[in-house]
Amino acid sequence: MNKKEQPTSVQMLGLELPTDPRWVNLAEKELEEVLTDHAFCEQKAATYCISLIQRYPDKEELVKELAPIVTEEWGHFRQVLREMEKRNIKLGRQRKDEYVNGLKAFARKGLGREEKLLDELLTCALIEARSCERFRLLSLYLSEKDLREFYHQFMVSEAGHYRLFLDLARKYFPGEKVDKRWKEYLQYEAKLMQQLALRGDRVH
Repeated sequence: MNKKEQPTSVQMLGLELPTDPRWVNLAEKELEEVLTDHAFCEQKAATYCISLIQRYPDKEELVKELAPIVTEEWGHFRQVLREMEKRNIKLGRQRKDEYVNGLKAFARKGLGREEKLLDELLTCALIEARSCERFRLLSLYLSEKDLREFYHQFMVSEAGHYRLFLDLARKYFPGEKVDKRWKEYLQYEAKLMQQLALRGDRVH
């Protein structure tokens, strides 16, 4: 892996810590597990967008922007399922996502409905940013050409989602407030990444 490439992509996404370069090699050895975890990530993304729409129906821009994301994420879920079917991989049971649970634990407690939305949008933005970074690595360094192309399309999609969630946060909250809280999230996420064991069987 070209070590000069990865920090650049991390900086573009705002992330403070690049993925350990060993992750791609580990992921390739456990491709069946990565695909299964990826499928559930897409399914959960669609479900969470539905949840945001249900809880914030008065946020017209949020509803307008997230409604097509629900369709897109569910389409991604089906794409991953088709790839798994080609490889005779069964979906199996959903796995615990320590990364996402760790991010959710950073959300401030006891907030009102409006304030809670900021942390929810920033959590989503960060998940999409880290997913984009990792899909980029898969698109560059997996051995199979078809899989590299497969993950390139997901990388592009996640980059767009990352920007969308940040844009929604800035629509509903003052820019300086979003920037301050986003910086706190980025710093926390970097520490979280250092604490989590390096696993090749997970997207995050």
